[in-house]
Amino acid sequence: MNRLQSNADDFYINVNLNTEMELPTARDTVLHFFEQMKKGFPELQNFYTRENGDLVLEGDKDRGSYRWVAIEQRRLCSGFVNPPTPEEAYRQHQMVLDLAPHLLTISVLDCEALDVMFGFDLTYEGNHDEVVAEALGMGWGPEGLVDIAGGRVIHYEPSITLALEESCRLQCRLSVETRTNAYQIRTGEYPEDQISIYFTVRQYWGTGPERSFVDSFQRQCQIGEELVQQRVIPRIVQPLAQAIASK
Repeated sequence: MNRLQSNADDFYINVNLNTEMELPTARDTVLHFFEQMKKGFPELQNFYTRENGDLVLEGDKDRGSYRWVAIEQRRLCSGFVNPPTPEEAYRQHQMVLDLAPHLLTISVLDCEALDVMFGFDLTYEGNHDEVVAEALGMGWGPEGLVDIAGGRVIHYEPSITLALEESCRLQCRLSVETRTNAYQIRTGEYPEDQISIYFTVRQYWGTGPERSFVDSFQRQCQIGEELVQQRVIPRIVQPLAQAIASK
């Protein structure tokens, strides 16, 4: 089993290369890029355009574990849902970042930031916000509000961003996304849905590093996986999984 996935129903590693200028949309340029990705990963077979114009090449979602690549207006994205190992996802993302400067003319001058994101989805049929508050706590101040007579938690999505260097150009962000609404709480009818935990390591460019996209990606992966294993899984993912299992 993937060493990072044992506590989640779904796990994914995504990369977003955010640009200052719009990405190329010429037919030959786009198709050549996606064809190169398909040569590297033959399971990438489904090509389509979203309503907003984003171009996507992806594998078979019904398999549960699948790759995808997307060209958005000002963002190049790559993802792997439920990879057998983190290294399989890293291999795909590194190829995307290796091809981007040559095939999509994305230079470090054009780059705003590079994101490496580790995502965890936990399925829960109930009040997402209450179970997140129960598992992770709210801190001494906010917890006093929960004692209000008749009070119920209807929105709780903790988020924190930290600078990892004095320059603040390298950052990490932890965020939790719930999917419960007030109607569900009023009626007591909760569909089975997923609570998402996102941990992102972001490197800003501009006056930032001189290193290549691939070099920065490898460094961000090393930092991100270490923090995920040492901090995010034991302190966020596992407590939330245990709280859900106890319901």
